[in-house]
Amino acid sequence: MSSELLVDLEDHATAHIGQLKLETLEDQQWLPDESGLTKSETDVSQQFDASSPHLPWDHPFYDIARHQIIEVAGDDNYGRKVIVFNACRMPPQHQLDHHKLLQYLKGTLDQYVESDYTLIYFHHGLTSENKPSLSWLRDAYREFDRKYKKNIKALYIVHPTMFIKTLLILFKPIISFKFGRKINYVSYLSELEDVVKCDQLIIPTRVREYDNKLRASLKPAAQPPMSPPSSPPLPNQVFGVPLTLLRQRSADGDLVPVVMTDTISFLLDQGLEIEGIFRRSANVTLVKEVQRKYNSGEPVNFREMEDVHLAAVILKTFLRELPEPLLTYQLYNDIVNFATVSSEIQASVMRSLVESLPEENYASLQYLITFLAKVSANSGVNKMTNSNLAVVFGPNLLWGRDNAMSLSAIGPINNFTRTLLDQQHLVFP
Repeated sequence: MSSELLVDLEDHATAHIGQLKLETLEDQQWLPDESGLTKSETDVSQQFDASSPHLPWDHPFYDIARHQIIEVAGDDNYGRKVIVFNACRMPPQHQLDHHKLLQYLKGTLDQYVESDYTLIYFHHGLTSENKPSLSWLRDAYREFDRKYKKNIKALYIVHPTMFIKTLLILFKPIISFKFGRKINYVSYLSELEDVVKCDQLIIPTRVREYDNKLRASLKPAAQPPMSPPSSPPLPNQVFGVPLTLLRQRSADGDLVPVVMTDTISFLLDQGLEIEGIFRRSANVTLVKEVQRKYNSGEPVNFREMEDVHLAAVILKTFLRELPEPLLTYQLYNDIVNFATVSSEIQASVMRSLVESLPEENYASLQYLITFLAKVSANSGVNKMTNSNLAVVFGPNLLWGRDNAMSLSAIGPINNFTRTLLDQQHLVFP
């Protein structure tokens, strides 16, 4: 598209969008923007320090990160990483460097674009006060080259308004057909349950309240279905069941759950040389069918299905659905602050931490890490280094008690996981 046409598009869009009614700005105490972006800060890859538990006030991206506009929320139901963008947390235009926000978003995505990922955009809260310019939106789309667009499997726009729908229509000339097919509108939060478990998302209170308001305005017959209430585990249920209960149910008192032994033994045999193993998603119907079989006590044979990526997703899903993470809530603060431990004693500190785990947690962690070390040993073929494996497994090994994950904690957890992989031979005697 020529530059003249882009200018015409912006003028045309501005004229029409200016007539659209945005939401009323609600009273908020916005924190002032404190710094600009220097030339040296534009190399985003050097600004994301995975070893920092929280961005310090003098970090180049502190003034962006503190608003929590962008979050990472583990894996969705397809085994894809979930990135969340919260419009309601964007401060007024004059208090936010939008160019810097774009660099921060790219820096976040850079950690995940080699894997399949999902983007969820909570639109409620975008107002005439905090919406970015159309030229910024156009430039943002153009900056996200094929590297970012190739592996994004879906973009979910939650609580869309006529504004956002019209905006996408006006931008249609510069949005590729292939990318356009990945855009989905979500009217109610309950509809997201088909994609991701909402309790693992950090959904702003304003968004939840708005969703409740939308529901209340509907007639009873038109009410969208609520998320199903949690029920007690089935007699043979495996997913979402504590490790202690799985151990008690095992005829031989096995410390490592059957899902882990099944998937890992299959992946050891069939997956070590598969490029991008743990980076690809799987057919959600097959994932649910395998879960149903395990939860019904039926045998599962991955060799009959011959799907390496399915086994990889099942392993990650099992870990993510544990009622308490494998590394336990008790170790959360120690792990998030692990970066403060000097390199000379990291191995001994890690050994002390993991040895404090319950017996079944320790055995399962050792079984998993020993396997991942073999995956990494084949990284020349499968491209899964310890750093790449840490990005995949970190959020599935530890999360906060609210079941969600703040972006400031993702880096430290991934860093701990990478160090555990690097020094696993010292941690597990």
